[in-house]
Amino acid sequence: MAVSPYDVPGFYDRALETGKHRDIVGGRWDETGRMQMQILHDIGVAPDHHLLDIGAGSLRLGCKAVEHLNPGHYWATDASRALMLRGRDAELSDPSRLPPDHLIEDARFDFPDVPNVITHAICFAVFTHLPLPYLRRALTNLQRFDSLQCFAFTVFLAPDAQTALHPYRQPDGVVTHDIRAPYHMVAGDVEHVAQQTGWTLTHDPRRLPRGQVLYQATRV
Repeated sequence: MAVSPYDVPGFYDRALETGKHRDIVGGRWDETGRMQMQILHDIGVAPDHHLLDIGAGSLRLGCKAVEHLNPGHYWATDASRALMLRGRDAELSDPSRLPPDHLIEDARFDFPDVPNVITHAICFAVFTHLPLPYLRRALTNLQRFDSLQCFAFTVFLAPDAQTALHPYRQPDGVVTHDIRAPYHMVAGDVEHVAQQTGWTLTHDPRRLPRGQVLYQATRV
């Protein structure tokens, strides 16, 4: 069984062939992109900073962030480089601001070839489709970026460990699960993983699409 629906063979190829590069990243393209940009503003991302967009998809955030940042200051990873390249070609008003080699295929949160200039990172609506060990991998591997000031990420939460064993309806109605996508986690587990990997978490109280919960991670 695939860990994530994105792991199904041919998933990306079919979407790209049918022109659905926007649809497969979760819909609400403009609304969600604007919210992601607001998060970046709130964590202090300025044009001269260097952003890593983890799980960037077809650049729903990237098409806005690239315009905000100085040219060449946006980096992105995703399980499908082809999807990111389609976003670069179709969604950026000036693709020359984003070098193609800044779009890196990475399904393991290893961040290969991402330089040690990253000051901020965001991972929006990605861990909602993956189990907890992937969050641990990301938090562990992000420690190598010496200049990283803040990492913002979202998850679905269940209220406690017993409830988490069963399907749980989120505030916006989506039903999440313990061992299949979309996944929920327990806040204590998220906080424990962060502590073990060297991060302090701040829970952001804002309401996000589909009931996602936003965390901001800073170094201990």
